[in-house]
Amino acid sequence: MKRITIAIDGFSSTGKSTIAKQLAKELEYIYVDSGAMYRAVAYYAMQQGFIGPNGLDAAALVAALDGISLSFQWVPGSEDAAMFLNGENIEAPIRTLAVSQQVSPVAAIAEVREKLVAIQQQMGAQKGVVMDGRDIGTVVFPEAELKLYLTASADTRAHRRYKELLDKGEKVSFEAVLKNVQDRDYIDSHRETSPLKKADGAIEIDNSDMGLKEQFERILSHAHSLIHP
Repeated sequence: MKRITIAIDGFSSTGKSTIAKQLAKELEYIYVDSGAMYRAVAYYAMQQGFIGPNGLDAAALVAALDGISLSFQWVPGSEDAAMFLNGENIEAPIRTLAVSQQVSPVAAIAEVREKLVAIQQQMGAQKGVVMDGRDIGTVVFPEAELKLYLTASADTRAHRRYKELLDKGEKVSFEAVLKNVQDRDYIDSHRETSPLKKADGAIEIDNSDMGLKEQFERILSHAHSLIHP
């Protein structure tokens, strides 16, 4: 059976990880959450004091990149692989709003992107991989057989993220979540290095009013048409 690479890009809270996990499970492919990797670096920067009242000390973070080791590992009792930073499971703390507010500036640093893109390309070298992020179809896997570009209104995405954070017990306001979504949209699409944009040949899907089942079936159909031409 032919194995392909599936690249999923899009704005924050468009459900990229959810659909990527579904596809990987259905096709028995490897799933890589590239966003978790950037969150891990942002979390590391926060823990090391590279992010403070005066903002991000990009030079200090770049100088420390060689000391960052990232991996996805299975955790007993969990269906998904967790993000590990230097041997520590950081899956829970990297999903907080505090990290979300710092991840886009960190991800805009060219040296950070260069390091993580190299790791991501190595992970997907044998194909049979589903990877989601901001530059997967444009930079990481420009030759991917199936490229998807997910989008939805900022308000819709903020409501999704707000509910997710509340369900996790985090005390946040909708206004703060909406501002974070809007700020990340701007930074991700206007940064100098690997800005978020629709890749050549990507299939755009606006899921503002689309159910998960309908979206999954539509994307799975596209995948099957390439796997079984």
